[in-house]
Amino acid sequence: MTNVLPPGPTIDPVDPGDPSSAPSLSQWQLIRRRFVRHRLALIGLHVLIVLYSVAIFAEIIAPYGNERRDLDRIYAPPQIPAWSWSEGWHTAALERHIDPITFAVSYRAVPDQTVPLGFFVPGEPYRLWGLIPMQRRLFGVDVARWQQAHPDQDRTPSWFLCGSDRYGRDLFSRIVYGARISLSVGVVAIVITFLLGVTIGGVSGYLGGRWDVVIQRIIEIVNSFPHLPLWLAIAAILPADWSALRTYFGITIVLSLLNWTGLARVVRGKILSLREEDYVVAARLLGASHARILAVHLIPGFTSHIIVSLTLAVPAMILGETALSFLGLGLRPPIVSWGVLLQDCMNMEIIANYPWVLIGVLPIVVTVLCFNFLGDGLRDAADPYGGK
Repeated sequence: MTNVLPPGPTIDPVDPGDPSSAPSLSQWQLIRRRFVRHRLALIGLHVLIVLYSVAIFAEIIAPYGNERRDLDRIYAPPQIPAWSWSEGWHTAALERHIDPITFAVSYRAVPDQTVPLGFFVPGEPYRLWGLIPMQRRLFGVDVARWQQAHPDQDRTPSWFLCGSDRYGRDLFSRIVYGARISLSVGVVAIVITFLLGVTIGGVSGYLGGRWDVVIQRIIEIVNSFPHLPLWLAIAAILPADWSALRTYFGITIVLSLLNWTGLARVVRGKILSLREEDYVVAARLLGASHARILAVHLIPGFTSHIIVSLTLAVPAMILGETALSFLGLGLRPPIVSWGVLLQDCMNMEIIANYPWVLIGVLPIVVTVLCFNFLGDGLRDAADPYGGK
C-alpha cells in the first residue's frame, strides 16, 4: 500500500505591490515603496525640486536683475521665443506706440527685425549668492549676434519672456527672484512650527492631567481666532522702518505663531497612544529622563506622521505670506516676493489692459498644488500596512 503524504502548506508568491508581503523590509523602506507608487506625489516632488533649484540659482536663471528697468518698455507684452534654421533662437522685436488721446501704451512687432537669443550668454555682472562674481546667464539676448547684425545701433533691445511691469522690469526675472523669498518663508516657518508643535504637543500628551487640560484650552483659544484678520493685526504691529531682513523674519515668525496648533494636536494624540507601551514603561523603570523618553523613544515612532503634517502646512505659510504682502502689510519693496509682485494686480484697469501682470499667480498655484500632492502621497505612505 502506497503511503500518500499530506499536502504541504501553500506558499503564496510575493506581491511587490503589497507591503505586508515583504516582512524583511524596514518601516522606511515600506514607506518609500508605497510612496513611489503615488504618481501625483512623485510629480509634485520633482516639480518642487525644480522650483527650489530655481530659487537657489536665481541669479543665473534670471535674464536680468530684479530691479533692472527699461522705461522705454513699460508694460511690454510677453515675447515668445522661436527657432528657425536661418536665425536660430530669436524673438520678435517690439516697437512702442502711445495713443495721443488716451496715452495708452501698445506694442507692435517690427517687420523683418528679430532679437537673437542664446544660452549661457554674457549679461549684467552679478554675484552668485552675494559671493561669487559672475556674468553668464542661463539664457538671454545674444549681444554679440545683435551687434554683428546691427552695427549702427548702440543700444541692445530688451527681451521679456513674461512681459514687463509698470517700471519696465522683467516679470520673469522678478518671479525667479521672488521664489527665493516665498519658498524660503515656508521652510523657515515650518522649522519654528516644528519646534513649537513637537515641544508643546509632546509635553501635553506625555504629562497629561492639568498640563494637558491647560495646553489644550490654549490651543482651542488660538484656533478660535480667524487667521487672516489676526495675521493682519499682528503684521500691522511690525514697524514700517524695519530693514528688509528684519521684516522677512518678522513675517516668518507671525506665520509660525498661528500654525503650530495642528502639529501639536497630532503629536499629542500619538504620544497618548504610545506612552503606555512596554518599551516606554521599560525605559521609565530604567531611570530614563522624561526628555529622553520623548526624544528617543516616543517621537521617532511617528516621525512619518510629523513629516506629513509639516508638508501639508507649507502651502498655508506661502499663501499667508502672499496674502499679507499683497495687502501691503507683509513684505514690501525693494524685497521681491510673489505676494509683492501681485500688488500691481489691485488695479482692475491694469489687469484689463495688461493681463500678463497676473503671471505671478501661476507659480503660487503650482507650488501649492505640488505640496498638496506631496502631502497626500506621504500621508498614504505613512501607513504602509493600510489599504491600497
